[in-house]
Amino acid sequence: MTKPLWTAADIAAATGGTASTDFAATGVAFDSREIGAGDLFIAMKGEFSDGHRFLDTTFAQGAAGALVSQPTPHPHVLVADTTLALDALARAARARTAAKIIGVTGSVGKTGTKEALFAALDRGAPDAAHRSVKSYNNHTGVPLSLARMPAETRFGVFEMGMNHAGELAQLTQLVRPHVAIVTTIAPAHTEFFPDEEAIADAKGEIFAGLEPGGVAIVPYDSRHRDRLIAAATPHAARIVTFGLDKAADVHAMETMRTARGTFVTARVGERELSFTMGQAGMHWVSNGLAVLAAVDAVGGDLALAGLALAEMGGLAGRGARFTVGVTGGSAMVIDESYNANPASMRATLAVLAAEKGVRRIVMLGEMRELGDDSDAYHAALAEPILAAGVEAGILVGERIAPLANALEGRGDFVHVADAAAARAALSAMMGAGDAVLIKGSNGVGLAAVVASLRGGTQ
Repeated sequence: MTKPLWTAADIAAATGGTASTDFAATGVAFDSREIGAGDLFIAMKGEFSDGHRFLDTTFAQGAAGALVSQPTPHPHVLVADTTLALDALARAARARTAAKIIGVTGSVGKTGTKEALFAALDRGAPDAAHRSVKSYNNHTGVPLSLARMPAETRFGVFEMGMNHAGELAQLTQLVRPHVAIVTTIAPAHTEFFPDEEAIADAKGEIFAGLEPGGVAIVPYDSRHRDRLIAAATPHAARIVTFGLDKAADVHAMETMRTARGTFVTARVGERELSFTMGQAGMHWVSNGLAVLAAVDAVGGDLALAGLALAEMGGLAGRGARFTVGVTGGSAMVIDESYNANPASMRATLAVLAAEKGVRRIVMLGEMRELGDDSDAYHAALAEPILAAGVEAGILVGERIAPLANALEGRGDFVHVADAAAARAALSAMMGAGDAVLIKGSNGVGLAAVVASLRGGTQ
């Protein structure tokens, strides 16, 4: 029998609530669509929705109990505020475990690094590693991910995101990491920050939550390296740098592109390790080095971590590859549809440049939350697009117009209003042997284009 994640008594003790009856939950969710047998449903109240409306539905789906702020006939724990109660449950989950906890943030690469780190630790400690799923990295996703962590966990990996100053300062106090990683600093959410230095300061907030004796892991190659080190110094017992530069504590001594990814010989402190990074691109090599630094910091097995990195496939929306049938054969699609900012656009265009195909084609959606510099950031993508040998493309959304103007007369590029129009344009453009990159801000909806391609919808 599976050991309960939470009993009604545990939940009541953690939240200060009152249990209506005994029950035991094996999972936690606040989205009624995700509830399965044995789960605890947290009935959150939001600006536009109220989870209490879905109590009957969740219990019909097999919920074991609910955390509520108003009476219900279903098994429950009653609290004054379910949002505050979720935070309390998260703190209780963190307090009861002896796990080594790793927090991950950054402008680019945090979800991929989190997944790679989980894979590396899980390889050495099967069924004893835990991580936040999807991109649950905000003020509700982080506490939910903590509340889902079993007490017996040996390694916990939590992604933390922000788009305003002060957000990470709150999240890191919940997670209380033993190891805190900043993957990189790049223009993202610049609508809410005056400059990149302010973004670096906001990312550096993660170090304030480090446990005593904690380790800060900082990107050596970043121009904000010293700023991040300064942010970490008051809180970290040790600061470890990673990067492609050989002056980094964890660095790539040699790299070689292969059919399976990138073969890397890395130095981790005084040790050398050779492994294959299964994901393509030098940005993934950098992510892999951060992973090795963290695995080493928590006493994990570096050799098994290297094997896990070699076995990592592409993540949906973040580098997954698939083929789609077209007239006369098939085309290869790189799915980077989850999100985009100037740095990640350039990194994935460099990956496309290394692909062999009859033509290289892009479907690029507008980048959002870039503020007053949005036009300049979009127009500047013309250079890496052309440098990658891209011959044709579909540019999606109103904000991407400056890039369409910059590419006018320099290839077969079309500018369309939305994802539906982009899908139709791609059907007309894509041919046998083409390599296609699909990338844009999540709100543009290019994931729907990817889904239709995977489903064979023409």
